[in-house]
Amino acid sequence: HWLEGTLTNLADDPDIGAHVLHFHDVTGRVRAAEEVAHLNAQLERRLQHLQALRRIDMAITNAIDVGLALDIFLEQVQADLGVEAAGVLLYESHGQTLKPTAGRGFGVPIAEDELRLGDGLAGYAALEQRTVHVPDLRADGRFGASVEPAAQGDFVSYWAVPMLTKGQLQGVIELYTRAPLVPDAEWFEFLETFADQGAIAVESAQLFRSLERSNIQLQLAYDRTIEGWAYALDLKDEETAGHSKRVTRLTVRMAQRIGMDAKEIVHVQRGALLHDIGKMGIPDSILLKRGPLTSEEREEIERHPVYAYELLSPIEFLRPAIDIPYCHHEKWDGSGYPRGLVGEQIPVPARIFAIVDVFDALTSDRPYRAAWDRERTLAHIAEQSGSHFDPALVEAFMEMIRSDE
Repeated sequence: HWLEGTLTNLADDPDIGAHVLHFHDVTGRVRAAEEVAHLNAQLERRLQHLQALRRIDMAITNAIDVGLALDIFLEQVQADLGVEAAGVLLYESHGQTLKPTAGRGFGVPIAEDELRLGDGLAGYAALEQRTVHVPDLRADGRFGASVEPAAQGDFVSYWAVPMLTKGQLQGVIELYTRAPLVPDAEWFEFLETFADQGAIAVESAQLFRSLERSNIQLQLAYDRTIEGWAYALDLKDEETAGHSKRVTRLTVRMAQRIGMDAKEIVHVQRGALLHDIGKMGIPDSILLKRGPLTSEEREEIERHPVYAYELLSPIEFLRPAIDIPYCHHEKWDGSGYPRGLVGEQIPVPARIFAIVDVFDALTSDRPYRAAWDRERTLAHIAEQSGSHFDPALVEAFMEMIRSDE
């Protein structure tokens, strides 16, 4: 500045004026270049920040596990804010504690002990819902809570930032650096944004887990209801006590043996348990009749697959399981009921179940006859291959039973 002033005073000298004007021009261009470089650097930081937030958004959208979402989140925090280590403590509302859940850059496992709200630096930040900054942990004598105090000896600067969504505490982010850090306003802006994003990530992952648990509980309730229906049907007819569970186990084994996937097998299991659910629509006077059935009574009995379809098809949850209750009395040659389906028109689960159903019926005691032995039963099934049963499935069934022996 002194040189500029001196040259300005000399500018009136015609011999020196041209050089002074040139100096001012060069100085202006240098300053402009420095300003452009500063703006470019600021723009680059903003772009990196936006990319980091985008990656966190993707983690929130795709991650179904809190730990995975937090790991991605901390990776971006560590890189974008220039800190050597970072950790997250999640808020446990039932005990009003902070639980160390994730950490990066420490080189040791995260701490196991929970922190009560109000205790320590992180507990104070959570209770007061305000950022806590310690310029030098060694001089302060207090420690963060992400890792044990013995593992924090190399760190100097520390921040504890509460993560809030709609005023509700989700947890605390802890940041550690090994050298003093004097951040600018832009750094603090990034920090607040990351805290908001972290809170959203935690809330989203926990909501997903809660929904997942509710869905599992609902499915278990459905399955218990189905098992209850099957048990009630078995109790109604003493001759078939335990039949539903036995045929279900054997049908599931066959489905697994021929390579059906796990999702399909769930529906096969439910369908096998409910295979006779349509008999709820048959009058007991016909269903439990000891003597021979009249032709009209036989027609009514043969309507139970239709009753099963009418009962189950309105229930969306059970609609994929309807093949066995509706089609297990169809025969390979088309002589079955209720629709006279032929060959591969019959759904595979129903074709499997038809074999298993006959096998269990013949190898079980009935009031009107003793149980057949295994060899006699298998011989009968082999005789019915190509007429009653799918030949390929008969062969697979025989192999499975032989492997048991």
